[in-house]
This record gives sequence, structure tokens and C-alpha cells, in this order.
Amino acid sequence: MGGGYDMINTTLKSSTFITSPTKLINFISGQEMGRVFLVELEGRTYKCKFCKTNLALAENVVSRGFHCRRGKAYLFSNVVNVTAGPIEERMMLSGLHTVTDVYCVCCGQIVGWKYETAHEQSQKYKEGKFVLERGRIIDGLDSEFYIDTRPSSSDAEEA
Repeated sequence: MGGGYDMINTTLKSSTFITSPTKLINFISGQEMGRVFLVELEGRTYKCKFCKTNLALAENVVSRGFHCRRGKAYLFSNVVNVTAGPIEERMMLSGLHTVTDVYCVCCGQIVGWKYETAHEQSQKYKEGKFVLERGRIIDGLDSEFYIDTRPSSSDAEEA
């Protein structure tokens, strides 16, 4: 992205994770923090269930085999348009981790967490990665259009 990206990145709050790819959109918010910068993603995406803000690309899914208190969750190598809560120690099924909850930058809903530190060697692969709770995100394909691929009666008559 070049020099403009670096300048914009430094104006964001340090707890906002903005990474590539593609277009950066300036979204004016009614919140006290002023401007919120959103990353628009191209391709198959996962979005916030509550406000439909882009959160991650499907190609950044590392694992679909994670679980949280509310059900299934996905591990992502990268997410965008989130802010981080305070860092805390949390005992999970896989051991003790230092994590921070992540919230949608637009609506403020919690959408998952980020692994800051894994204390067990076998869990180190999680460090710096994000878990998004499946019940709090939607597949970008699910929310756009439904295409009926079943043949209609006129298609069957022509065949």
C-alpha cells in the first residue's frame, strides 16, 4: 500500500487492528472518538452479525475447529475493523493464555478474542491470532443474495 497507509495507520488508536488488503474507507461515527477508519475487504468475507461490518477474509481462516462458551468459533490469522479490550489472563480448555477481547469497531459488540501469549509450548501457534465466535459473525455470502439453482418448471420443459 505505500506511504499513505503508514500515515493513516499511525492516526488510529493503538488498539485498532488495521491490516491489508485493499480499500480504506473513512467512516464518520457519532461516537466521541471521532473518525473510525474501516477496511473494506474484497472476496469472500466474514462480517459482524449485528452491523454487517467486514471483519475477515475466508482465506485467513486457520481453523474451524475452535469452541467458545457460546458455541463454535473460527481461528483467523488476521482480522480488521476491531478494537481490543484490556489484556487479561484466561484459563481455557487448552491451558492458560493471555488474551484480549475484540469488539466490532462500528457497533461495539464483542465478536471474539485475540491470543497475545500462550503459556504452553504446544499452544504457541495461536499467538497473534484471532478467534471470532461463529454466532457473532456471518458469512458474507450468506447475507448478500440467495441464488436458487434448482431447475424451474420452464427449465425442465426445455430440457
